[in-house]
Amino acid sequence: MNQNNCLSQAILPFSAILLDMDGVLFHGMNPIDGAIDFMRSIEHIPHVFVTNNPVRLPESVADKLAEIGFKRPDEKHIITSGEATAAWLAQQKPDFRFFAIGAGGLHQSLQKYGYEDKDNADYVVVGEGEGLDYASLTTAINLIIKQGAQLICTNPDTSVDAFYRGKHAILPGAGALVAPLVIATGKQPVTIGKPRPLLYEIALQELQAQADTCLMIGDRPDTDILGAQQLGIQTALVRTGRFAPGEKLPDNMSAPDWDVDNLIQLRKSLGL
Repeated sequence: MNQNNCLSQAILPFSAILLDMDGVLFHGMNPIDGAIDFMRSIEHIPHVFVTNNPVRLPESVADKLAEIGFKRPDEKHIITSGEATAAWLAQQKPDFRFFAIGAGGLHQSLQKYGYEDKDNADYVVVGEGEGLDYASLTTAINLIIKQGAQLICTNPDTSVDAFYRGKHAILPGAGALVAPLVIATGKQPVTIGKPRPLLYEIALQELQAQADTCLMIGDRPDTDILGAQQLGIQTALVRTGRFAPGEKLPDNMSAPDWDVDNLIQLRKSLGL
């Protein structure tokens, strides 16, 4: 990352930025107004992308950003819940065996460290995307109850904004897709994504930064903002996702450091 223009950095109350993407930079394949200009304005500031979306690999996410008009980021600066889940499982059990329910990107992330094995899996991993049906549910239940596989969920989001078959839609998130397994087995999952700390910790390590020197920009107060606050990261809520302008913050959280309608307002507030 280009770390020039130290003068601009010096006047800001942070030295590095973490960014969510869905609902912050784009909706589907459409950039959000002001997002491309905002990213240009922070090119001189070290930044990484952190997303609860496990559907794509980092290289695919980078390609998408380039396709819709953003400067293509370095893939190592994109941290998905799928990649974080795979890395965490490898720490728990090298060469782990897994059965995954979710999009192809989740399977590919897990395959970097483990092996698919629907008969003797160590872990049942639930992410987002198509794949949950009667057969996969049956396989997963039996792996958990009869063989002791541990239930893992990539992220707690119950719903996500997306484009489905060419139209804007609200889709089930991993938190919703894992619910049938929780009910059927009585087992609670280990959940990896925001607001849990792992994605933020990986991002801080990549940035080589302390939490209190960073800013997290997100559109969901219950995940992006709450998780960052718990680690002492400064926060900016942009209301361009599921959380609309004027909507009341959840009762269990403090106000973010910046609360703006969009990235255009945030850019002005920060003097970028």
